[in-house]
Amino acid sequence: MDQLTVAALVLLAMGSLAGYWLAQGGASGRLIEIDRAPRQPARFQVDINQAGWAELSALPEIGETLARRIVESREAEGPYADLDDLERVRGIGPKTLEQIRPYLRPLPPAANVAGQ
Repeated sequence: MDQLTVAALVLLAMGSLAGYWLAQGGASGRLIEIDRAPRQPARFQVDINQAGWAELSALPEIGETLARRIVESREAEGPYADLDDLERVRGIGPKTLEQIRPYLRPLPPAANVAGQ
């Protein structure tokens, strides 16, 4: 009797999962496949002098390689005085800079930063 009860519960659970899959559009192909989903734009701003490569790679037109270059340049040549300094990174030109500028937190004027 216990085995029959467990079998019935398993069948009920499988039926529920199949119903949920159908209700979410599984049969018609409306489910989102993460590999084919369009990349969502960043909805936050980052500080280029504080962000790690993982944060920077979420920006449009910036992949892992370019994000690592930004961090390496910051560590080797010092912090960025303004956003235009990003052009010192190989792979970032005026076009790329203008595309990511809305996602970058503005930097204070260099005269207002202590130690400069």
